[in-house]
Amino acid sequence: MGKRFENKIVVVTGAAGGLGLTSAKAFAREGAELVLLDVNAAGLADAKAVVDDYGQCTTHAIDLSSGAQIEQLGALLSQQHERIDVLFNNAGIAYGEINQMIDSVDLDRLQMYFTINSFAPLMLAKALRAPLAEAKGVVINQSSMAANMPSTIYGATKALLNQFTYAMASIFGADGIRVNAIAPGLMETPASSAALPEETVQRLRGMQMLKTLKGEAEDIANLAVFLASDDARFITSEVICCDAGCTLRGWRN
Repeated sequence: MGKRFENKIVVVTGAAGGLGLTSAKAFAREGAELVLLDVNAAGLADAKAVVDDYGQCTTHAIDLSSGAQIEQLGALLSQQHERIDVLFNNAGIAYGEINQMIDSVDLDRLQMYFTINSFAPLMLAKALRAPLAEAKGVVINQSSMAANMPSTIYGATKALLNQFTYAMASIFGADGIRVNAIAPGLMETPASSAALPEETVQRLRGMQMLKTLKGEAEDIANLAVFLASDDARFITSEVICCDAGCTLRGWRN
């Protein structure tokens, strides 16, 4: 059986670890050539060493809070690759201050969080629109079940990203580009294990319909590979939940 992403270019942001690195490996196993982006240059070098075991990989350090850096890298990648088949906008800030109420920080901090979590995925897709259009490619935005709690800064950034996903699907659809989002629930990653108190983990897991299952990075990676593949050719403008039926989605309570 052939590999689904052979001779295809896949760009993954936030690829130095966690969900991004696991997803990069999943695409590489399917034959993709990976372009890994992250603000953490040292982490990118380690990620490249891992992904190189599966296939071809290049890396670029980028600060997604900088519009100039997004434009510059978009121009470079568009020059290097006539076609880009997948853009996985996985990067984002998820832990710490961003989980406070939306009125708890000043405007500069608020703008920074929205820039990285909400605006950067839109701007990077815009910067790569030409090679994505050439490939009739796919954009996947990493949302969160927290989008159902927009009273927190993090939840609000992801709620806006969901709306941007619908808008991008409408606008980029003219070029044959599909745009969807993934909304993970509680996933076991090094970052979540380090940041979340055990009582929070147990509370969130107790809200799952599948209470004995623990979300793993591979669950998100497998979903991303499916949504980016031709098996999902008729799916766009959707936010796909991967959360074991978490009742955080209010209508499920």
